[in-house]
Amino acid sequence: MGTADERTGGWFGAEGQVSQLRGTAFKFSCLGATVLALALVFVFLLYVFNDAIQPATADVGWLLTVTGTIALPAAALAVYYYRRDTRAGEVAYTALGMPIVTGLLAGGAVIVFRHVITPRGWLAFVVASGIAYGTLALHARIRARSSSELERAAIVVLVPVLAIVGVPGFSVDYPIRTPMLGQELFHLSASIPTLVPSLRGLIRSLPVLPIASVSLLLTFALPIAAAAAWHIRHVRNSDRNAAIAGAAPVTVASLGLVAAPLVGLSATTWIVATTVVGVPTGLYVESVFRRDEGVAGLAFPVVIGAGVLLGAVVVETFGFAGPDLWLNRNFLTSGHNTTPRDAGIYPALVGSVMMLVVVAVTAFPVGVGAAVYLEEYSPSQGRLSAVVELIEINIANLAGVPSVVYGVLGLALFVRGIGMRSGIIIVGGLTVGLLILPIVIVAAQEAIRGVPDSLRNASYGMGATKWQTVRNVVLPRAMPGILTGTILALGRAIGETAPLLMIGMAAVVRVPPNSFFSLSSAMPRQIYSWSRLIDADFRYGVLAAGVVTLLVVLLMLNGSAILLRNKYQRRE
Repeated sequence: MGTADERTGGWFGAEGQVSQLRGTAFKFSCLGATVLALALVFVFLLYVFNDAIQPATADVGWLLTVTGTIALPAAALAVYYYRRDTRAGEVAYTALGMPIVTGLLAGGAVIVFRHVITPRGWLAFVVASGIAYGTLALHARIRARSSSELERAAIVVLVPVLAIVGVPGFSVDYPIRTPMLGQELFHLSASIPTLVPSLRGLIRSLPVLPIASVSLLLTFALPIAAAAAWHIRHVRNSDRNAAIAGAAPVTVASLGLVAAPLVGLSATTWIVATTVVGVPTGLYVESVFRRDEGVAGLAFPVVIGAGVLLGAVVVETFGFAGPDLWLNRNFLTSGHNTTPRDAGIYPALVGSVMMLVVVAVTAFPVGVGAAVYLEEYSPSQGRLSAVVELIEINIANLAGVPSVVYGVLGLALFVRGIGMRSGIIIVGGLTVGLLILPIVIVAAQEAIRGVPDSLRNASYGMGATKWQTVRNVVLPRAMPGILTGTILALGRAIGETAPLLMIGMAAVVRVPPNSFFSLSSAMPRQIYSWSRLIDADFRYGVLAAGVVTLLVVLLMLNGSAILLRNKYQRRE
């Protein structure tokens, strides 16, 4: 056999052993293609970061100071973790990255409280939601057996609607024309005020409400601190530790009422930043000490922070000039300007955040609901099964349709069809929501399909209904995969430009939007408009700073999805 394979040039060598030449060649070909792709992306990122930061414009003394106080100590610790304690290395990078990621999340939360919902509006929303939840829980306890399915469904729908939305009024303005000539005779107009005001609106209209900072402290910092206390109570089984974990963030957030103006921050920014950054970071540090694994890794962010402070002191003492940054605080907090050095991305950043809220609110429930129906309720036999199969094929095809097609669809449906104003945030959010809806559906289907049938059968064996099985067994098990796919889809949504061009999203907006029906820009649209300017400072410096800002947001979303996936994979 060995001789025959030898004559035919097969997979076997002269001694009858399998030749590894082709497999080795294929392996290194794949490795080379991967390295080439990563190298090209790295070169592009390096080029963009160089234009945004311009390190060559810094003094040599500044570069040496940064290298000696930050780069060399970080590299030395990284080598030590790699060779001696890999678990400490994982802790080190997580402990360093968590404050950065949560800081970005805190910035997004501050934008929401400034431009989407006020602290008092958030107070009214939280109180109304709590009352609605309590009403539903009380109804389920009192009339769990005596009420019918229709009554329970009506209560579940009506209570949240009356608490949050109410029953709004409407207005009619219809012209009456002659049948033949089409001349307008008169207008038929009628206006009916709000039929049933929402509980949220009633709370907001109260004459006495806490000030904005106190409202945020009660309905934002306090619930997060309570969740932290519950977690510590659960893992440590200690009321004392739970009380400390709950009191610490509330105390630090309360200091913002006095200390925030002293450091140049608003009370809202202080409360949000200390809560969003402090609580997750503190819980992670506590988990490291509790497990007693990789504790040495916590030294890494401390060394980096000490190096930053020491470097700042050295630079200030010797007067070293730093790089001529395009990506600075002024860029992140200012609007567009005809002068490149005064131009900023803040209005477009606010528009992207508000548009992302619309996308998440619309695409996530619809996509998950469609996936639940297709996987759990759709018929597998009969005439309808062919229709369901056709729907699934079309959903898979729609996931690969070019984004510009969805822009045309959004223009035809929301602007020309419904009559919404072009270029407003809600039109942009709905259009991009249509773009990622097939992706969310496919990702949710895969996650639901991955739930073992044995869990469903066990639930049915205990007497649970179909809905109870889906709600209590299937969705909790599939939720990590659903969230991972949704976050990745949101990352694609925030970076799309073609749909925004088609629906008329503004190229330049100098002030941030104040509602979902305001004209606005978005980061991809703003970057595209900068790329078309003649001024080289706009096309290279300002453009590079905008690209880096967008990349940071995208990497944060994608990194969150990866961490979420890895966390639940380890649990399984």
